[in-house]
Amino acid sequence: MSSPLAKPQIIAHIQKGLNYTVFDNKWIPCSAKFVCLGNFPRGTGVMQIYEVQHGEAQLIKEVEKPKPIKCGTFGATSLQQRHIATGDFEGNLNIWNLEMPEVPVYAVKAHKEIVNSIDGVGGLGIGDGAPEIVTGSRDGTVKVWDPRQKDSPVANMEPTEGETKRDCWTVAFGHAFNDQDRCVCAGYDNGDIKLFDLRNMSLRWETNIKNGVCAVEFDRKDINMNKLVATSLEGKFHVFDMRTQHHTKGFASVSEKAHKSTIWQVKHLPQNREIFMTAGGAGNLHLWKYEYPAQRSKKDSDGVDVGVAGSVNLLQNVTLSTQPIASLDWSPDKQGLCVCSGFDQTVRVLIVTKLNMV
Repeated sequence: MSSPLAKPQIIAHIQKGLNYTVFDNKWIPCSAKFVCLGNFPRGTGVMQIYEVQHGEAQLIKEVEKPKPIKCGTFGATSLQQRHIATGDFEGNLNIWNLEMPEVPVYAVKAHKEIVNSIDGVGGLGIGDGAPEIVTGSRDGTVKVWDPRQKDSPVANMEPTEGETKRDCWTVAFGHAFNDQDRCVCAGYDNGDIKLFDLRNMSLRWETNIKNGVCAVEFDRKDINMNKLVATSLEGKFHVFDMRTQHHTKGFASVSEKAHKSTIWQVKHLPQNREIFMTAGGAGNLHLWKYEYPAQRSKKDSDGVDVGVAGSVNLLQNVTLSTQPIASLDWSPDKQGLCVCSGFDQTVRVLIVTKLNMV
């Protein structure tokens, strides 16, 4: 039976207008609350906490900060503490206790310019090893921080002497499946994607997708690298099969042109790694499912393993706004619950149905 209602539906459950530009939103783990980060028209930063109650988003707390806040993550905190790490327009990395968000519990001047992207691993029971935070900045550097170590990063990936500095737009952790292994993927404004191996402190792989890379995400952070999705400026996204790396061809990939405009975000469903959502510059969301090929690798003419890419199927799409949807976050606790926000200064709580059926 293939009726339209048999497919997942994307339902806008709650819409809330805001009086500031919102750049990022995140569910607080183990709760029905989410955080919105952004900047007021007067040039200051804002952090708001909302709780979903009786079909409405109730504002619980609002804190104003000196600098606009660009991005945030709970990825390096414990489930007990649930501290959020944020990057701001001045290049500061701060960690906040949301119970007492007046003063950060950790603060460092991470970059010379705006922190565009942040990710965490080793917290929330996701990923083995130490809790770490990675930041990517307009100054061209990608830095890894341990919240237990003040002032200096544990790793700093910067352009070598003579190399031009590229604006780093997005960073993501992956491959954290034991105490030693861990990778960081970074996407840049010129289309470069770089995979840094933190165990060997080396550049493991790089490619160029010919368009500014807006978002990268591994399907899971805490497993042997499986898939990586990268989205770009002109409505194209690429899915790389990360299981088989060929010494010259790299990783196999499949690309799809879905949106007519920039794909700002990609997020994998926490309960099913084959399903992911992309958020576009025309205010639309696309829900995808990745299908593996019959065989994920084959031998090339020299008998060396080379990866085989699968295919992506569009499950559903919806237009929510006329403005770009710049941030998107699935609830880690409730399958199908999602929060997204855009440049129309609106935050939306969505329900995606029938995800257990696809």
